[in-house]
Amino acid sequence: MDNRQNLTINWYPGHMAKTKREILEDLKLVDVVVEILDARIPVSSQNPDIGQFIKEKKRLIVLNKSDLADESQNQKWVRKFEKMQIPAVLVDSNSGKGISEAIKKIEQIYEEGKEKFTNKGRIGKSIRVMILGIPNVGKSSFINRIIKKNVAEVGNRPGVTRKKQWVRINERIELLDTPGVLWPKFENQEVGLKLAYTGTIKDDVLETIEIGYELLKMFINEYPMLLSERYKLDIENIHNIMENTELEENERILEIMDLIGKKRGAIISGGRIDREKVARILLEDYRSGKMGRITLELA
Repeated sequence: MDNRQNLTINWYPGHMAKTKREILEDLKLVDVVVEILDARIPVSSQNPDIGQFIKEKKRLIVLNKSDLADESQNQKWVRKFEKMQIPAVLVDSNSGKGISEAIKKIEQIYEEGKEKFTNKGRIGKSIRVMILGIPNVGKSSFINRIIKKNVAEVGNRPGVTRKKQWVRINERIELLDTPGVLWPKFENQEVGLKLAYTGTIKDDVLETIEIGYELLKMFINEYPMLLSERYKLDIENIHNIMENTELEENERILEIMDLIGKKRGAIISGGRIDREKVARILLEDYRSGKMGRITLELA
């Protein structure tokens, strides 16, 4: 763990550059862009190039996985986007909550720009919509839910929407799905960490223990009670360990990681703690919402 301060996260598979070119070409075909973000990290899950991509296109923000995010923050983020003149809706693609509102918003956005489309001879045509978002924000799940059947292919790894496809939602709307796109480099490593916490970046390209360590550090600093409750740890013991000046910070955090390992039976030969297993437990508990509804970026 001594090299923790040098942790860098950088992922840009070769196919992403090709996808970017295809998206720029396909944008000429659509009327409305639906940008899907992870409600827990609305800033970090937004490709900063998207604004340049879509230019003057009408846009709807879908804050997906809102069931895993803090409810009060969800509302604040909706209001924040609306102040920026960008409509936003809260969606949980797994349960279908918010899908109907998303469809209504798409139709409303189109109606607001109807005069422009009429002038282009688009009278009576379908509303053509592009779905954009970085990997693992739930694009395919959103499409599958919105059309009520599994037409969009869902990959078992981030970034695996395998081919471009038009999908008819109703008599008015057609969707164009696109693969997720990440930007080449994270200017801020905090962004990379948040994407790693939520599973946007594949675990197999990262040091799982390092990411689990950083996530645990965040829980200790910001959500100690949730940590205590989830893993049945004495909150006073957590405080005492973190205030022990005889230990380096990384030693304190690793000690708490080991306590979690003992509670969860993550023990290997010689009585040592399997820290990789503990890291995976921490990541899974956060990603699934078992740690509670936690928004990492506040509006």
